[in-house]
Amino acid sequence: MNMNRRAMLVRTAALAGASALGFPMIGRAAGASYTYGGSAWLGHYSAYIAMKTGLFAKQGLDIKWQSFATSSDRMSAVMAGNIDLAGTGVVSSLALMAAGARQFQVIATPNNFGRAEGVLVRDNVKSVADLKGKKIGVTYASSAHVLLLDVLRQAGLNPDRDVSIINLPATNLLSAYQGAQIDAAVAWTPAFDRIKAVPGTRVLLDDTAFSLYKEYAITPGPDVLLTHAKLGKDNPEAVRKFLQAVFQANAMLSNQPEEAAGVLLELTGLSREEQLAVIKQTQWYSGEDQKALMVDPGNFVNGMQKLAEMLVSLKQIDRAPTVKDWVQSSYL
Repeated sequence: MNMNRRAMLVRTAALAGASALGFPMIGRAAGASYTYGGSAWLGHYSAYIAMKTGLFAKQGLDIKWQSFATSSDRMSAVMAGNIDLAGTGVVSSLALMAAGARQFQVIATPNNFGRAEGVLVRDNVKSVADLKGKKIGVTYASSAHVLLLDVLRQAGLNPDRDVSIINLPATNLLSAYQGAQIDAAVAWTPAFDRIKAVPGTRVLLDDTAFSLYKEYAITPGPDVLLTHAKLGKDNPEAVRKFLQAVFQANAMLSNQPEEAAGVLLELTGLSREEQLAVIKQTQWYSGEDQKALMVDPGNFVNGMQKLAEMLVSLKQIDRAPTVKDWVQSSYL
């Protein structure tokens, strides 16, 4: 089972040389369109708001949106040169870093979402120890997967022997849980909120239970923003303007959550009440916050390094990359 999990996590690493295989990068001329890879996950709220409210346009950017079901799929598109900018859970990018891929740069972290992801259980499960013998649904190669492996280890449970971990796309977790195909689910919003609303269900724990959260305030798969390295080289000003618009959107999320919620409903399908709750329970980083996170003292970068080392111990990647070598703070 460990080998299967590792295969799911690092399958995008095989595309590390994809840009050398003739995949065309999207146009780079002044005023050209750039494609952003996103999803309904909250790590993409900032970019979606910036696109829908004209913040990108005010920066002179034409940003197109392309949705992906998982971070692994999104990173495959980055590696192939089919998208220019992206948000992603850092787990899939760490796998590519471990494989030596240099086609992307980490340029910022948009948020801290510690309470929008977690383990959802029936009322009769009171502790992680009670999961023994249970079927648990989770999306492999995701932050939820890392959270599950970590809390099982903390409780002294072996993921290969003591529980049955079922690999499911995030979009299938709710139906599997409702149909009793799984006893528990590990999910992120919006699936997290939808499963939580099922009668007789409660949150056993969220990302604040993760081993690295207390010291580094880092979740099992924190959100990062990426640029394709070629775009960063050819048009660094476009990357800077992209980040400026993202941080303006974060200011809306922090200071005008009701307005932001209205913009996001079409993306997420949540009710207005659910959407507002997700926004308010998330910390939205400003441009000013990025210096301490990414540069001086670089707490977030240090946390990503610790996470990479944890992934090695969890047998999810073979070696820990030097994460700072992929961080490019010059666009901030």
